[in-house]
Amino acid sequence: MTAIATVPPRTVRRPGPTFLTHTLLLTGRQLRWAMRMPAFLVMNLVQPVIWLLLFGQLFKSVIEIPGFGVGQSYLEFLTPGVVMMLALFGSAWSGTVYIQDMDRGVMDRFLTSPTNRGAMIVSTLVYQSILAVVQSLIVVGIAFWAGARFDGGLGGMLLLLLGVVLLTAVFCSFSNAVALLARDQTALIGISQLITLPLMFLSSAIMNTRLSPEWVRNAAAYNPFEWAVIVGREALSATPDWASLWGHAGLLAALAVVMAALATNAFRIYQRSA
Repeated sequence: MTAIATVPPRTVRRPGPTFLTHTLLLTGRQLRWAMRMPAFLVMNLVQPVIWLLLFGQLFKSVIEIPGFGVGQSYLEFLTPGVVMMLALFGSAWSGTVYIQDMDRGVMDRFLTSPTNRGAMIVSTLVYQSILAVVQSLIVVGIAFWAGARFDGGLGGMLLLLLGVVLLTAVFCSFSNAVALLARDQTALIGISQLITLPLMFLSSAIMNTRLSPEWVRNAAAYNPFEWAVIVGREALSATPDWASLWGHAGLLAALAVVMAALATNAFRIYQRSA
């Protein structure tokens, strides 16, 4: 009797989860946390809204100072600056998510799992960008309710949000890098405050730099926060300076790439020492 050779069943390999899948899952994790803590989102909005309404009324006559010359109300001048302040402060604190994961042992579990390392970094950028865009729309809506009018239309609003996302990517990456290297929330908070407050005041977010000392104007030219303010302000204006807008957006994009590389390198350092 002839033996019939049996062919072993072919093993079907299922494709593993992709970078995009992990990014979506990790972003969803952070968004669910944010929805469970709505008070955190409200607190992030309180200070910028107070600045918008209080400064908008307190300094509304500043546009009458010779040399200020913006051809709009102070509230309209101030709104893009407040929007970018919201993005700056929110993204500069984003590294606290990593600190919390380290303290709870979640980060170590991620590192021993097949979780895509790049997705762990990018998901925080996506999460912070979503929050920044939503909060920016709220601030612009409040400014419109308070009487501000913006001639940039829908296209201008989209360009404003582009500036918000780029600024968020820059400082979220920086904050994540600091968190991974310092591994301490107190250090992260101290470094964030040390950097963000001078950047805010060395800009035209609140006051036109034409009225500032020359050294402030020179420093503002190299200030990434000022680049974002210029992008937002030009985007919402009736006659934007397109060369300035796209030039500063390009600078922000290039810096975002550099900071993302810095965060990636910091993550590798953390992995080797974990």
